[in-house]
Amino acid sequence: TTGAADSIGFLEFSQLFMSFMSGNTTRFGVSVSRFDWESTSRVASVIVLFCFGAFAGTLIAAWVGRWRLSVLLLLQSVFLTIGLIIPHGSFAFPLHAYPIVIALGLQNATLQDEGGRSLALTYVTGAVVRFGTGLANLMLGTVAPSFWIQAPLWAALSTGAVIGGFLQMRYGEDAFLFPAALSALLAVIA
Repeated sequence: TTGAADSIGFLEFSQLFMSFMSGNTTRFGVSVSRFDWESTSRVASVIVLFCFGAFAGTLIAAWVGRWRLSVLLLLQSVFLTIGLIIPHGSFAFPLHAYPIVIALGLQNATLQDEGGRSLALTYVTGAVVRFGTGLANLMLGTVAPSFWIQAPLWAALSTGAVIGGFLQMRYGEDAFLFPAALSALLAVIA
């Protein structure tokens, strides 16, 4: 769902990333260097809300225990849907993007280990680096068990991004209903 929602958001919200905070951080730096305070506010608010989503998701996951996956996926579905019905806001403060960003921040808490460390679900730079270093370690005979999950994570996010692009071209902003419905379905299954 993350790849699809990020792709849809990027296309719908003038190249604003919903979960790719590295890209938004670069955009933040460029905006500040150009004294473009409207763009700076836009990108900074998204980064802060994504962080808040990860923060809240971690707390919620700790509170609900074994129901973590179901509760967080359901909340993600709700927030993705809310983004379609609230006022759009301004360019500097795209209110309708905020629930979507929070939903994707929350998603990072769905798969955490006992130490509260998340599996990279909304970004791929780490997965690609871990895959590359894992390939080298495989050749050296010291591959970690986590190596085998890196390529599928990247493939899932990439596939979702392609699907999201097609959905956005066909349905516009309503394409967010696809990842919302998928999250709700996965919440019920979990």
